[in-house]
Amino acid sequence: MGDQARGRGGFVVAADGIWRSALAAVDPWRLVRGSVVREGDVVRVQGEEYDLAGRDRVFLISFGKASAAMADALAGILDDRLTSGLVVVPWPVNRTVPELEYIEASHPVPDARSVEAARRALEIAGQAGERDLVFIAISGGGSSLLSLPAEGVTLDKKRRLADDLLRAGATIRETNVVRKHLSAIKGGRLAKAAFPAAVVTLVLSDVIGDDLGTIASGPTHWDDSTFAEARQILECYGLWDSTPATVRARIEDGVRGLVEETLKKGDPVFARVRESVIGDISAALRAAKLEAEKRGFEAIFLSSSDSGEARRVAAGYAAFLAELGRSTISLPRPLCLLAGGELTVTVKGRGRGGRNTEFVLAALTEMEKNDVRSLDWLILSLGTDGIDGPTDAAGAWADTSTAGRARLLGLDPAAYLEDNDSYYFFKQTGNLIVTGPTGTNVMDLRVFLLRSA
Repeated sequence: MGDQARGRGGFVVAADGIWRSALAAVDPWRLVRGSVVREGDVVRVQGEEYDLAGRDRVFLISFGKASAAMADALAGILDDRLTSGLVVVPWPVNRTVPELEYIEASHPVPDARSVEAARRALEIAGQAGERDLVFIAISGGGSSLLSLPAEGVTLDKKRRLADDLLRAGATIRETNVVRKHLSAIKGGRLAKAAFPAAVVTLVLSDVIGDDLGTIASGPTHWDDSTFAEARQILECYGLWDSTPATVRARIEDGVRGLVEETLKKGDPVFARVRESVIGDISAALRAAKLEAEKRGFEAIFLSSSDSGEARRVAAGYAAFLAELGRSTISLPRPLCLLAGGELTVTVKGRGRGGRNTEFVLAALTEMEKNDVRSLDWLILSLGTDGIDGPTDAAGAWADTSTAGRARLLGLDPAAYLEDNDSYYFFKQTGNLIVTGPTGTNVMDLRVFLLRSA
């Protein structure tokens, strides 16, 4: 057994090394360089070849939390053949490529800069002709960074509606279905602007199942959702009646066929588009597994598609761990169980937190209820982008000592959970994970370390 797997302190050190290895594996610069290769004038992207000699111009549009690194890697490959392009970022970055225009837009709430960025992206794509090539690099956060409301819809109304959906517990797919039907760039419309140029889209996936229609609301992918589904989602979450009248009018007109739908499968535009997912949560989980094994753990994948309410999922995992503890006399080796995905939180309290800190706090309260004394354990959950909801934390961790330490501080885990105040709970116990923006995004990573007590 590796030394890092021994004892409670060893668990903390091991967990730190495991999540850091997972993030390193989804570094966007490395992923682009591993997926795109140039030999002379031929560029190969995951088996597809593109002859730069036969192109008049080559454009690059990159947006999302990983946009700067993806653009830098692509620009280095394209080198002298890169004509111009755009990089849309959620925070200040070094502007390393002189051929590219950089715009800092807003995330997770779009602003006027997001509208400007979307207009510029459409303008650049619209310059491309049949003999041109457009590289589009997409990563998580793109829905906010490129935001161009459809005619008759204001940015403020669209922004408030998306926020209401997220607070109500809507999934990212459901939120993006509504966004696409209120947008002039999402749902395949960026690809339409570039037509008839050839479009190569590189995607760093931040959604379950790598659904290209959901990632950044699918600006270069066909859309299988409809105006009718957008209305159903708003009704499902009790938001239809409070939705602004202009937005309801657009959706109702769309349902009646009076407003053009998003682009659908089979549209001629997509004959000129090739899309490649170059990284996702599976890559992070594989690296985490390898690191755990190096540290003496038996590592097992549980899931790469966690979804649903954070509290409910946490209760399920806690019940599983409790059953494992009750049914196992002793573990021959310490275990590292790994999972990924993206959960939701229905906000009812007045506290502060994100889906990862809420998951860990909910798991902690459930482990207390289950009173699992036969196991030493550590539970960790973090956002690979380094951002957990409206906080400066990436996530949090808890172990067998956390609840006792909290009570010595006068903190009641269940009360903080009830108030959706997971961030301040873990800030006081010292269990927050703070990385700052990581420059990547492949959903969330969960690590469970276990050994016989």
